Amino acid sequence: MLSAWEQSTTSPNPKLDVSNGTIEQGEEIVVKVKAAARARVRSASVRAAQPGIPSGKTYQFSATHKVVAIGASTGGTEALKELLSPLPADFPGIVIVQHMPETFTRQFAERLDSLCKIRVKEAQDGDRILPGHALLAPGGHHMAVVRKGMEYAVHVYRGERVNRHLPSVDVLFSSCARSIGKNALGVLLTGMGADGAKGMLEMKQAASFNIAQDESTCVVFGMPREAILLNAVDQVLPLDQIPGALLHRLAGV
Repeated sequence: MLSAWEQSTTSPNPKLDVSNGTIEQGEEIVVKVKAAARARVRSASVRAAQPGIPSGKTYQFSATHKVVAIGASTGGTEALKELLSPLPADFPGIVIVQHMPETFTRQFAERLDSLCKIRVKEAQDGDRILPGHALLAPGGHHMAVVRKGMEYAVHVYRGERVNRHLPSVDVLFSSCARSIGKNALGVLLTGMGADGAKGMLEMKQAASFNIAQDESTCVVFGMPREAILLNAVDQVLPLDQIPGALLHRLAGV
C-alpha cells in the first residue's frame, strides 16, 4: 500500500511548498509518479501473519552492540510499519533511511512511534544508537553511523544528493560498513532505483549479514533487485518473514 505522501504524488497538480524548499523535490516527485503508475500494490490481507514469531515467545538480546540498518523508498512507509511493529521493546538499535522530503519525516517517525513497541524518532546529529530505539534520517539530510568510544551514534548533515536522493541509503550503508562491520545487519526494502545496493555490498564485504525484501511483496522491486544482482544479499525474504528472521538471528535462536 502506498503512503499518503506517495499517493499525493500521483495527483496531476502536486502541491509544492515553496517556502519550505519542497519545490526542490520536483524531480523526485516525477520519478515517484512514474513508479506509482507501475506499482503492483498488494493488499496486506493476502499476507501471512508474521510467520516465525511464535505468540508469547520472549527473546533475549545479549548482543546490544548490534545495529540494524534499513533502507526503503517507494512503498517503504507501509513496509516499515509491517517490519517494525512486531519487534519487542528491547530490540537492538535501528537506523533507517526512507526516501521522503524533510517536511514529512518527523510526522512519519511519530506515526511509527505510536504503532511500535520500540521508540521511533527523527534523528538529530549526535543521537546515540540505543537498544529499543529506531532513528529515522530527516528529509533533506544524510545520516551516517559513527563510532564514539564503545558506542555508536549518528552524524546528520546537509550534503549533495547521492543516487538522486537526500537522504541516501548508500550513505547510511557505507557508514555501517566502515563503523560497524560484522556487527551490522542490513535490510533493503521496496523502492525504485539502485540506492543502497552498492552500500549493501560494502556491508557484505565488511562481514555484515544482509536481507532483501522479495519481489512478490515489493511495491517496486528496484532497490532489492540491484543489491541481489551485486551478490550483496544473504537472504531474500517476503516482508512478513523479515521481522522473524531478524529476531532469530539477533537472539541466537
